[in-house]
Amino acid sequence: MRLKDKVSIITGAGSGIGRATAIKFAQEGSKVVVAEFNEDTGKETVNIINEAGGHASFKKVNVAEFKEMEELMDYTVETYGRLDVIFNNAGIGLHEPLFDHTPEDYDTVVKINQYGVYYGILAAARKMKELNIEGTIINTASVFAFMASYHIIGYNAAKGAVKMMTQSAALDLAPYGIRVVGVAPGSVDTRIIQSYKDAGKTERLARHQMRGKLMQPEQIANVVAFLASEEASGINGTTIMVDDGFTAFK
Repeated sequence: MRLKDKVSIITGAGSGIGRATAIKFAQEGSKVVVAEFNEDTGKETVNIINEAGGHASFKKVNVAEFKEMEELMDYTVETYGRLDVIFNNAGIGLHEPLFDHTPEDYDTVVKINQYGVYYGILAAARKMKELNIEGTIINTASVFAFMASYHIIGYNAAKGAVKMMTQSAALDLAPYGIRVVGVAPGSVDTRIIQSYKDAGKTERLARHQMRGKLMQPEQIANVVAFLASEEASGINGTTIMVDDGFTAFK
């Protein structure tokens, strides 16, 4: 119960890494706000947690709108009385050759994957400072914050920004006792890689990890739960690789 008595927000908690992390946080004792644009999948996550004896509630949110992120913070405090952790995890993928890419495509990816994280950092930090809580902000970056890949220029750019925002925000917020950290997953078996699966590239993605298997959302969730706990109090401003060696042997 490493997160006992804590209150946490997980964005993009309707599926994949977000859902696995919401469930893990609840198992570790945290009350969880499931923040998700898709009401059906978000409420499914809440039901899974509550039926298992945890405590969770749902808030529909578009992370690309700062006002909605501010409202998410207010909802969390009104519901549970405090805010200790936010996991800025919501994101989308777009796989398209550069010559076919459009400015609208770039804007769509960056608005959610970069601005959504920035909005989460800013809104959560303001609320934590207001409540005098030395909280933790965790952001989902990617191995593609560290290395380029074909046909994902917007994704590469946004995740690179998440890594740097993590460092920058950690520096600004350290005087208030607020930690900011990131995780950089490799190829994880979630909906974001569905287009690769449809193209018959599952085995190719799996070979990107040292042990030749797609990572599972629960593997990322375990690390995020650790980072949210007091056991990780010495980690700040760092983006942790959770990639089974993806970036170590290319």
